[in-house]
Amino acid sequence: MQITLTIPEYLEQQLLEKASKLNLPIETLILQSLGQLFEEDKNDPSKEDILNSLLIALREVEDGKVHPIAELWDSIDV
Repeated sequence: MQITLTIPEYLEQQLLEKASKLNLPIETLILQSLGQLFEEDKNDPSKEDILNSLLIALREVEDGKVHPIAELWDSIDV
């Protein structure tokens, strides 16, 4: 697969300088940078996880399973 990127000259210059400092071809630098972006996303909760967590919290509120915020702070060990 081949992807062609068109980027502004100033950005190309910055990428070329960084690639040169790291002794890497610019293509490798770009691929590594993109790979890091996707690795970070793996650690983030998915939209489904967030929605499920909110649904559980709403059910707990509906069931009266709520606690004053002061109790929550008291239970946190510093």
